[in-house]
Amino acid sequence: MNYWQKIDQNPFSDLIWNLPEQPLGTLNLIGGNHNNFATEIKIAEFLLQTFRLKTLSVCLPETLQSQLPPLEHLTFLPATPSGSFANSSQLITLLQNADFNLLLGDFSKNSTTAHAIFQACSQSTTPLLLTRDTLDLIDSSPLEKLFIKDQLFIFTSLIQLQKLFHTILYPKIILLSMSLLQTIETLHKFTLSYPLTIITFHRQQLIIAHAGIVNSIPLENTPYSPISLWNGELAAKIAIFNLFNPNNPLSATTSAIFYN
Repeated sequence: MNYWQKIDQNPFSDLIWNLPEQPLGTLNLIGGNHNNFATEIKIAEFLLQTFRLKTLSVCLPETLQSQLPPLEHLTFLPATPSGSFANSSQLITLLQNADFNLLLGDFSKNSTTAHAIFQACSQSTTPLLLTRDTLDLIDSSPLEKLFIKDQLFIFTSLIQLQKLFHTILYPKIILLSMSLLQTIETLHKFTLSYPLTIITFHRQQLIIAHAGIVNSIPLENTPYSPISLWNGELAAKIAIFNLFNPNNPLSATTSAIFYN
């Protein structure tokens, strides 16, 4: 099984030591709704304090504009009456003009927002990372159109991945009861068929799969717990490392996991 690489420590540590010293790249952080946007603000502060970005845009529904101070990194987009993202050309243009887009979630699950997010993502030719409830939002969409993108990253729980496989009618089934070996084999075959990068967690292992190669990292060797994996910080690191190291998803994502 030469496609499975078991990793205990970062073999790409040079990517950590060579993080840019000068501001580089444009990142959109997209998420939130009228009632829930704390994670987006917290992760934005983490990014601004930790990495040297040329531009960070935190994109929120416009109903939040009156609730937040006029900070230069905040961008407000058209919203539904309930305070979630609405269909808009601004959202599509925003994704298209960035070097990397992180869709962090907290969108609130409604059909208008689901359509808006899916359409913007499917039309974008720039890198996208989808995580947390972003994946629940689009799990009934025609995902084949999205999954053929070679600059798509999904950071997903195994339950979410099970639903995504079902949506695209993939013949292999993902089950929580699967062994680690069975999961690795399934992701190996899936990423030979689809060019995206998958990051998931199973059997106390963080798993990264791309182009048929699968890396597994014991969670105990990382700074994370099964709960802190999903607070948005790791997703932000994965976005940053892939922004700074384009076209190297396995090495960049692996380094992001070890970065502390």
